[in-house]
Amino acid sequence: MTPTKLRPHRDDVLLAAGSVLAGLVLWSLGAHSSPGREPLPAWAALVPLLVLGSLELVRRTLPRLTLTVGTAGLVADQFTVGSIATVLIFTDLMYAAVVYGKPATARRLPVTTGLITVAVTIAALVWLRSPEALLIGVVTGIVSFGPALTGATLRNHREAAVAARLRAEQTALLAEMDRAQAVVAERARMARELHDMVANHLSAIAIHSTAALSIDTARTSRDALGVIRENSVQGLAEMRRLIGLLREAGAEQEAAATPSLDGLDALLERARAGGAAGGLDFVLRDERPAGEPVPAPVELAAYRIVQESLTNAVKHGAPGTVTVRVSASDGLLSVLVESPYGDRPGPRAPGSGVGLIGMRERAELLGGTFTAGRDGARWRVRATLPAKEKAVEA
Repeated sequence: MTPTKLRPHRDDVLLAAGSVLAGLVLWSLGAHSSPGREPLPAWAALVPLLVLGSLELVRRTLPRLTLTVGTAGLVADQFTVGSIATVLIFTDLMYAAVVYGKPATARRLPVTTGLITVAVTIAALVWLRSPEALLIGVVTGIVSFGPALTGATLRNHREAAVAARLRAEQTALLAEMDRAQAVVAERARMARELHDMVANHLSAIAIHSTAALSIDTARTSRDALGVIRENSVQGLAEMRRLIGLLREAGAEQEAAATPSLDGLDALLERARAGGAAGGLDFVLRDERPAGEPVPAPVELAAYRIVQESLTNAVKHGAPGTVTVRVSASDGLLSVLVESPYGDRPGPRAPGSGVGLIGMRERAELLGGTFTAGRDGARWRVRATLPAKEKAVEA
């Protein structure tokens, strides 16, 4: 035990000094708790008083020792003229032993002192055989059981307060972790939206600007500038839509601005214009049953997966036909995009691999599956998403 821990608390020093001083004053005035006893001289009552008073200095740091020595001092006080101050100091030592002692000691002392009080009361009644014997039991309870019960009550309240504070801190920590996870998830969602919305337009711009610089003819430059302008306008519109959503636009505005599978025709038209220079053609096969609604998150994810797949086809696909097939059955929405795989003429746009990651995240967040890879001379992207409202969490 370190010296700092053994150093008496300021309040304990004041309590010890005040208790001893009060006991000395009472002794000097002849106010004894057991007058008429003469086995020892009157000054002998000061010995238990000084011993118990000094124990007040370590009532917090050595509660078990102070209670043991204090009990012996209280018994010794009964063989003198007695001091009320000594008895009061003992009650405080009992209280401190419960409040500052070990948990096991704090649990046992109220029970032990209660049993002692009952035993003393019964013994006094049997010995004295008079109602006054009950006073001995009452005094015993006041000196021992009362302080122990008071200390146990206070300790329970303190422990309950500490537990409540810890629960509050844990709740705040969990809330902060949830907030951090929500921020990360929102950033990932924004990154996917930005990539899917802008990448295909910028890819078309990069391909056609490279073509315009590589093939020095008026027609090629004019066609390239037309595609560049169209994709610039579309990209700017998409950026404005996202900015509006980030500024907490209303739910109706968000729903109206969110792309849907009904816009796949327009999406393929833009891809057709962008992929013409690479010898690509695009075919849409929408095999969904009429009149079956698809949850908005699923519809947006399917649209973005098709959009990103078409962007990759424009950037990397060999000449040929790109097929987009969308179907729904057994509560599942299936998206399949196949594009030619191999060498291609003309300029290419660089890729980062982020698009495949974003498509996979979109599918898995909705509880669906996603695969992408080469199948012979074709590059195949397949996504299966839950198409029922109950299968999609908000």
